[in-house]
Amino acid sequence: MGLFDFFKKKPTKTIAVEILYPSSWENGMPPVKVVAIEILQPTPGKAVDIALPKVDTLETETETETETETETETETETENASEKLDTGLKKTKKTWSERWNAFMANFRSVDEDFFDDLEETLIGADVGAQTAMQLTDELRDEVKLQNAKSKQDVSKVIVDKLVDLYRSQGVNEDASMHFAPEGPTVILLVGVNGVGKTTTIGKLSAYYKNAGKKVVLAAADTFRAGATEQLVAWGERNDIPVITGSSKADPASVVFDGVKTAIDTQADILFVDTAGRLQNNVNLMQELSKMKRIITRELPNEPQEVLLTLDATTGQNAVQQAKLFKDSTDVTGIVLTKLDGTAKGGIILPIRNELHLPVKWVGLGEKVTDIQPFEANDFAKSLFGSLLTESK
Repeated sequence: MGLFDFFKKKPTKTIAVEILYPSSWENGMPPVKVVAIEILQPTPGKAVDIALPKVDTLETETETETETETETETETETENASEKLDTGLKKTKKTWSERWNAFMANFRSVDEDFFDDLEETLIGADVGAQTAMQLTDELRDEVKLQNAKSKQDVSKVIVDKLVDLYRSQGVNEDASMHFAPEGPTVILLVGVNGVGKTTTIGKLSAYYKNAGKKVVLAAADTFRAGATEQLVAWGERNDIPVITGSSKADPASVVFDGVKTAIDTQADILFVDTAGRLQNNVNLMQELSKMKRIITRELPNEPQEVLLTLDATTGQNAVQQAKLFKDSTDVTGIVLTKLDGTAKGGIILPIRNELHLPVKWVGLGEKVTDIQPFEANDFAKSLFGSLLTESK
């Protein structure tokens, strides 16, 4: 080989590549069976430097992207409380508005027939017969006092009065949660089966854990099939320990173990899921009393919360359940669930007006973050906001 033969262009080799196609084609055959691909040869003196990114840079960029994604997710999940309330009350607001507009469409004059129709409208809006009669009497006096005669004036007087009533119910009402200055605070969730007790515990435990509290759960509903497993699933989801017992075990024994664990681990809150058979079942109430005795024995000076969970979709049945539980155990507050799935959100008024029990929490959806403390002012503003605008 001569001295310069090395630099002469060498013949390019090709290889045959068979392309595999699906077995069936519209024309019966693939357009090409074999193609020739040129093999690229390195050319001396034509090397190109490629600057590879440093590992540290890649990690920094990845971390920054992850942080940005996390912040975006947090902003999306942390929806404004008032917006979430508006969304959760959508069905109730729609029903209120429709009933009110239908009622005022027949307005002729302010007479006894008008107030009879008003009472029926309020009852239809799930405020209850007792509360509806009380409201009608107060509204009759208010309309006369302000000498309202026109349709617009009457509407404004009545809606303003309804808003004031919703807000005034909370003036002497203790809707706050009470916690021990030191040691664990025990919060029992009571209520009939199907109202959402276990789900509410899952949401509340996540709420307080995110607030920096150390939480423990006790699965004391040992009778309902799947209840313990459901609470354990919530515990795993929120990374919170769950104290369990065997199937059909004495619920009080689970509570005892839960209290001991909460004390030993220096937990801030112990949530107790209780059985929810028929609300008038004597054994159920005896079990609740036994649980409270055990808690009081182990934590004699600590406050306890007994939250009655009610399903808003059941309307007046929820009021009856509340009356029975209030007569049988020391209920400190109400959790009203499933407000987003019903048009019966007006049930809050008779619960507070007739039973004098504070609504402390409202459930507004299925997500773990869809629960928030009840605020009477925000609720009234959200429920009657559109009617207040229309009546101006």
